[in-house]
Amino acid sequence: MKKKRVAIQGIKASFHEEAAFKFFGEDIETVECSSFKKTCEALKNKEADYVVMAIENSIAGSLLPNYTLLRDYHLCIIGEVYLPIQLHLLALPGVKFEQVKNVESHPIAIRQCIDFIDEYPHLNVKESSDTAACAKRIRDEQLTDTVAIANQLAAKLYGLEILERRIESNKKNYTRFLILTEHKEGDVPNANKASLSFETNDEVGSLAKVLNIFAEHNVNMSKIQSMPVLGKRHEYNFYVDIEWDNHAQYTEAISKALRYTINFTLLGEYLKNDHV
Repeated sequence: MKKKRVAIQGIKASFHEEAAFKFFGEDIETVECSSFKKTCEALKNKEADYVVMAIENSIAGSLLPNYTLLRDYHLCIIGEVYLPIQLHLLALPGVKFEQVKNVESHPIAIRQCIDFIDEYPHLNVKESSDTAACAKRIRDEQLTDTVAIANQLAAKLYGLEILERRIESNKKNYTRFLILTEHKEGDVPNANKASLSFETNDEVGSLAKVLNIFAEHNVNMSKIQSMPVLGKRHEYNFYVDIEWDNHAQYTEAISKALRYTINFTLLGEYLKNDHV
């Protein structure tokens, strides 16, 4: 059978590829993309079958531009992955910490390791577009004075040694990734979670009415995110994640909520997967 083609932001051994492996297994073809928009373009142009896209981090919060991409490209959510973000200090084999002058990584990864970095003020910190790309550059250019902050997958793929393990400040840091495709593939068996997007009527209490409908039907709202509607003052898109035990109650809640919403979009129904 043909391997699934999965578009990721970044290169091989990035956290996006790690998330793709966790969901699909390692027998996939990774499509490397330099931006989140380009992952969507790869899907649109039939260069990929799926996209793995980070949507929120437990420290950095929501990746707001990615919500816009979900709507603009009419992407369908078919699953989710929660990935613990474990960051290590990687170097060429044989390099000692005393030799190191530079540390490179993605800006968010650097911020997540700032307590460790602050202990060594002599280190020159350099920002890059991708954690794995820093590891690859050390391997390709045989840099003996530079270390990368990246994951264990990058160390393995690019033949680097781990000088220091788990240097992230918060050991409970995780990122949630969405598994996306361009069209609905059919119902996900036993789906118990959905992501919605809608605007509400310009009336007092209209959002509260929608949320109360969910509560009255035992549908749990696990997340709500608002984004301004482009070009319209005081109007917002709401992105909501909901979970349920009884599918009939969920269906009835959606039917009633439609009365109080505008531009309602079901972004996807899928299996809740919050195992970190």
